[in-house]
Amino acid sequence: MTVSANTAPVAEATRRDFPAFVRAGDRMMWIDGRRTAAVSGRTLPNTDPVTEQALASVPRGEAADVDAAVKAASKAFTDPAWADMSPDRRGRILNQIADVIEEHADELATIDSVNMGAPRMLTGRMLAEASEIFRYYAGWPTKLSGVSVPAGKDRMAYTRKEPLGVVGIIWGWNGPMGQLPGKLAPALAAGNTIVLKPAETASLSTLRLAELLAATDLPAGVVNVVTGLGSEAGQALVAHPGVAKIAFTGSTATGKAVQRLATDTLKRVTLELGGKSPSVVFADADLGTAARGVAAGFLGNAGQVCVAGSRVFVEESIRDEFVEKLLKTMEAFTPGDPLAQGTLAGPLSTKAQFDRVGSYLDIARQEGANVVTGGERLGDHGYFFAPTLLDNVRPDMRVVREEVFGPVGVLTTFTDIDDVIAQANDTDYGLAASVWTTNLTTAHRMAAAIEAGTVWVNTWAEMSTGNLPFGGYKQSGLGREGGLEGLDTYTQVKAVRIAL
Repeated sequence: MTVSANTAPVAEATRRDFPAFVRAGDRMMWIDGRRTAAVSGRTLPNTDPVTEQALASVPRGEAADVDAAVKAASKAFTDPAWADMSPDRRGRILNQIADVIEEHADELATIDSVNMGAPRMLTGRMLAEASEIFRYYAGWPTKLSGVSVPAGKDRMAYTRKEPLGVVGIIWGWNGPMGQLPGKLAPALAAGNTIVLKPAETASLSTLRLAELLAATDLPAGVVNVVTGLGSEAGQALVAHPGVAKIAFTGSTATGKAVQRLATDTLKRVTLELGGKSPSVVFADADLGTAARGVAAGFLGNAGQVCVAGSRVFVEESIRDEFVEKLLKTMEAFTPGDPLAQGTLAGPLSTKAQFDRVGSYLDIARQEGANVVTGGERLGDHGYFFAPTLLDNVRPDMRVVREEVFGPVGVLTTFTDIDDVIAQANDTDYGLAASVWTTNLTTAHRMAAAIEAGTVWVNTWAEMSTGNLPFGGYKQSGLGREGGLEGLDTYTQVKAVRIAL
């Protein structure tokens, strides 16, 4: 595959039909059911990664704003309108939220595509999954129950599952409406109240969602939004003594900082962190299907995916044949206008991320990696980076060991199943993996042997709509999201013993 650095990936943004919410310009936070400016009056820009121009400003919230949001959430937690609400009623409100998301899915998806550059095809799928996740958890409030325990004569013993209180949620810029529902829906289903801190560079869809929630029967103060920098608003939320739990999605380095800070108040923490996922292609695989899945694995959303299958392992006997198919498939992921029909990859989300990816390519070349294709900017504006495949890599190279979070895959061969298991597990991460084979024995053995929270066989990135747990091994995180396992992380168990 060849690409030209002079190719203009998109037309001018004057063609683009931005949602009214984006065209309206500067936004406000959402605290206790009201639009709120930052106490400091300061703002931050949210930028269109296609034009590199600001779309709107959002408040630069700090500790005082976080404190106001936590107080509002604390008050709502004990307000009879929420605390004494029947489980059936709470479930119906979650279904109302699902209805609102479905009704405004096109708008929310487009906001994310404009704000952070994900293809409209991808953000649309995220919003479809979002409503399904809320519907899944809408059925749980009536089923959260304790157990009766044998206690002997004249005694009664049982357990209660109770909400934690105020939950702080912090998540990534690489798919705001894709990541938030897996945290917000179970937290609400369990009866908690919430303070949301979206990524400072991609806050617009969350602020719009907060406005839409006001049209449901959700009481004021149950969900609050504070925008701002992670080092200011995010840190204040993690440190706040009134917050019972932090649910965080982001880099491993930031996740470690969150855990350290949360220790001071012994908060519960769930961390969904980075990945360096292996994609393993055996000689017996359907190579055409595998090539499409592997390409999507490290090029989807311009590689800005925590589960990105950026380490590609191919059985040695089929290396040349597979690479030929892979390179042809990669052409479909040449980035373009995220709002255009058929675009599979858009720009990188921010200039910082664009510079980061470029620096990793410089390091890879210096360390001796070979650029099979890509490795360069596309066009003269926007944060567009060519789909990139590297070979001649060693396990000690930084591009092999560290999360690049861009459209970059590294290719390695293997000789047998024991060889590839050892290579696949030679990483600090363990979020996901994909295996491509038609041999059922190989599939099950790999699924058991790979150290990762999710293993896909003959597919990639089929995310659950709520009923399967998701999380990482090793430095890819703590705890699980999704399913009953995810719901349990938003509850605490109380034991009751009664002398009759």
